[in-house]
Amino acid sequence: MIPVMLATEDELSEALAVRLLAELNGAIAGPTKLRKNGFGYLKSKMSNWREVARLQMMFVLTDLDQAECVVAFRQEWLGQQPVPANLVFRVAVREVESWVLADHEALRKLLGSKIQCPAAPDTLPDPKQYLLKQAQKAPRKVRDELVAQKGAMASQGLGYNRCLVDWVNQEWSPERAAGLSPSLQRARSALKSAVLHWTP
Repeated sequence: MIPVMLATEDELSEALAVRLLAELNGAIAGPTKLRKNGFGYLKSKMSNWREVARLQMMFVLTDLDQAECVVAFRQEWLGQQPVPANLVFRVAVREVESWVLADHEALRKLLGSKIQCPAAPDTLPDPKQYLLKQAQKAPRKVRDELVAQKGAMASQGLGYNRCLVDWVNQEWSPERAAGLSPSLQRARSALKSAVLHWTP
């Protein structure tokens, strides 16, 4: 089995990435997880991720956020040096919440039938805010987890990550979601290619 190290921005990103790795038909060993809140940690450690990729597969997942161009964003992070074969660097457009929104079947199970599922979640300017807006229509138990209480400083409910991570683990399908999220499909393809071209 291929050893893999996984570096992500947050708990939800980590859960989604683990689901993608689980698609690889047992080729991947249980990942070593590295996670700190925000992209700054990931970006500051790119030289480390390159070194790790000499010895094992290194999967780094981050959000595009408000950057204009994925190509320029990747170049800014990766620099001019060749990318190691075992380094899988993927960017969710614009946030991993677009991947969440792309599985309409699972999303309706979570939020109910009254929601509006986006046909092209990667094109949303703020997928997280779109998700939170739809969550206001959810059954009260789910709504209370996801949506911040009136007057709260946070943009999301206290149970946001816990609720969505449980749902990702139980209901979310990478295969279904990839049909509406090109950035997710590219991530799945990159991981499969990395396994095929694994060089220990």
